Amino acid sequence: MSGTIRRLQENWVYGGVLSGMVLLALAPLLTAGWTLGERLVFLALPVYMLHQFEEHDGDRFRAFVNEVVGKGREVLSVPTVFIVNVAGVWGVMVLTIWLMRGIASGWGLIGVYLLLVNAMLHVVQGVALRRSNPGLWTAVLLFLPLGIWAFVQIAATAGVVQHAVSLVVVLALHGAIVATVRRRLAAS
Repeated sequence: MSGTIRRLQENWVYGGVLSGMVLLALAPLLTAGWTLGERLVFLALPVYMLHQFEEHDGDRFRAFVNEVVGKGREVLSVPTVFIVNVAGVWGVMVLTIWLMRGIASGWGLIGVYLLLVNAMLHVVQGVALRRSNPGLWTAVLLFLPLGIWAFVQIAATAGVVQHAVSLVVVLALHGAIVATVRRRLAAS
């Protein structure tokens, strides 16, 4: 079983990009009757899967972090990348869609902030390092336009608590990644 788990951890991104294309093709049927804002939040999941392909194909992101931050040491592991992306992105987006459709559309802000914060981090990192990083192009070309459009649609229906909780959840997810890398860096 451990060999199967390892292969899933190493190859999740390929199932994700294929699933993303299927979800995009099915989106008009699956989201029929939803508001425009809710449809845009739904699209965040397959668009994120396409972004993850740019970012993680060939283990690019992990290698980038280990090279740039870890200076050649492994500060970001294969299992961590898997958990972050499958549970921390796909799982959070599934929960977001359930909350948005089952409780209130304003909870879609979790997905919106997930797009926007990730995009800003890619852009800031690119500027700071004066070089491209894995995922930068889809962050700029897909995340920013979709995130801004979805924000405009969803923000008006959301309360202050939904904005605050959504932003805190997304910042905590990204903060957990940074904390993991820092902890591994300190231990090496």
